Amino acid sequence: MATPTGEPFSEAAGEAVQTAVMATRLAMAIADAVRRHQQKKNNGKEDDLPLAVEAVSEASEGIKNLLSPDISAALMGEADWPQMARQLVALRRAGVDLGDFLPRVGEIAETVRDAVAANTERVAREATGEWVRVLRETLPAGPVREAILSSPTWPDIALTMARLDERGVDVRQILASAHDEVLGVEQAVGRVRATGSVPMTSRDALLSYGPLTTGLDIPRDLDLSDRARALRQLAIAPHENARYAGWVTEAMPGRESEANLLLSARQWPLVAARMAHMETQDLPVREHLTRLLGDTSWERGPGPQLGSRLVQAANDALRRPVAESADARVRVNTEAARAQSTTTGPTKRQAARGEAPAEAGVAGHRQSGPATARGKTR
Repeated sequence: MATPTGEPFSEAAGEAVQTAVMATRLAMAIADAVRRHQQKKNNGKEDDLPLAVEAVSEASEGIKNLLSPDISAALMGEADWPQMARQLVALRRAGVDLGDFLPRVGEIAETVRDAVAANTERVAREATGEWVRVLRETLPAGPVREAILSSPTWPDIALTMARLDERGVDVRQILASAHDEVLGVEQAVGRVRATGSVPMTSRDALLSYGPLTTGLDIPRDLDLSDRARALRQLAIAPHENARYAGWVTEAMPGRESEANLLLSARQWPLVAARMAHMETQDLPVREHLTRLLGDTSWERGPGPQLGSRLVQAANDALRRPVAESADARVRVNTEAARAQSTTTGPTKRQAARGEAPAEAGVAGHRQSGPATARGKTR
């Protein structure tokens, strides 16, 4: 069978490698935690990490030789590579044979990369990627939507929706109706697990209240520490995330390091969600992003906070109308936003039954309304 080519498959490959990097980072973090614990147990204290400059020089050659080229290049291009290099060198100095350890980590990363690529390419090949957006526009953020997107059968679900649509079936109506029913399933399983059916509001959801999330569909249990899960929770498909990342890089020519800081920031999924929301409204996302170099006030301030300032600058650039001047910045009073916000109301079926609205895991400060018409990609 011929190897697929073209932009969707290139995006899929990029997303797969990034996911593999996440798996590599996880394996290294676990190994470092074990090293620290063992040294404390044996010596009463853990050894200090080596200096970043020395560690990067010492670890780079091993990474290049012992991991696949695409994963090693992506790993060393990450903003936190110096920290990972320090962990690797600390492992070597503690007695770990990196010549044995790294290839095993590489096998894990390659397995993850190939699995993600195969799943994403299948969705793209069968032209079902658009159904991620249908889910985002039709279903509220919460356990049901995340369960669908994280399921290994998602490509089959998306293909079924596409075939129903071809036959003139209103897929959105089916999804909306099914949502009420499967919420009961989710809650029943939750009761058996004795964990409850209403998720606690996570720290990430609480800290995200304000300009970054105004008008967006944010789940109560938002988890920004897990990039892949956060994107699923926000209904951002891998190929969409790769496309948005490409737009940022395109909007910041010659500023690749700053673009990478924005893309690696913990709150990047919220910026991606803003872009996805704008696409549903047919707004020129890429034109908005050009403001990142039109107003570089984000350069001013402490270096360690640059990534956070870039997130705020990107959000500001995306929220302001294109015709608005750069000086007319969006300013939102967080306390006022909390006080004036509304909660999600009951669905039509629930109102007809006289039932209280079932909790779908949507943050209470988010406004909800009818799904918007599917926007065009820009």
